[in-house]
Amino acid sequence: MTKLQSNIGYSFKDINILKTALTHSSYANEVRSSKLCSNERMEFLGDSLLSLFVSSYIYNITPALPEGQMTRLRAQLVCEDSLYNVALKINLGDELFFGKGEKMTGGSTRPSILADAVEALIAALYLDGGLEPAREFIHKYILQNVCEQTASPGRTYDAKTKLQELVQQKSGRVLAYEIVREEGPDHDKHFVVNALVDGKVVGYGSGRTKKEAEQAAAYFALEENML
Repeated sequence: MTKLQSNIGYSFKDINILKTALTHSSYANEVRSSKLCSNERMEFLGDSLLSLFVSSYIYNITPALPEGQMTRLRAQLVCEDSLYNVALKINLGDELFFGKGEKMTGGSTRPSILADAVEALIAALYLDGGLEPAREFIHKYILQNVCEQTASPGRTYDAKTKLQELVQQKSGRVLAYEIVREEGPDHDKHFVVNALVDGKVVGYGSGRTKKEAEQAAAYFALEENML
């Protein structure tokens, strides 16, 4: 568990909380210790924390989005694929405790199990250190992860140009980008940007540079058909 703590940049004060978060039900059932619990209850708590922080993030950086689009965006951020990618990034599968049968059948690589374990880990961070460690983890590994995906060259290649071309199809329309806020220290800046057409927000994005954030905002506008 030392390696996992190093990977996420957090040292647990109570290591037993972390161990519970990493304990799959197959291991708990196999060991059958009265003091050993699986991570299923933590998954429940972590899911609620994840929804809270992601909802707050969306609410704060997309002031013009209606409820339906906010809901769809949140679903994208907290879906199994998103959490599975987080688990791969921090090598979470290598740290989980499985029963022999589950381990033999590839439990450590199963997306549903790894996604659930990420939720349990979020709960463990909250139980051990309060809201701030959980918030930092969600921002760094979930919100940032999705922003990087939407700003990757393979998905947003020349999104700004494509959006500009669509806007110019109607004479007199103006496309602009505005920085909503900057986060983080100088060596690790994070920009949040809105794309606007005639002053109306049509997309939002974030990234480590202004250009990356603008591309993500343009991509969002194109994907959501906001024009």
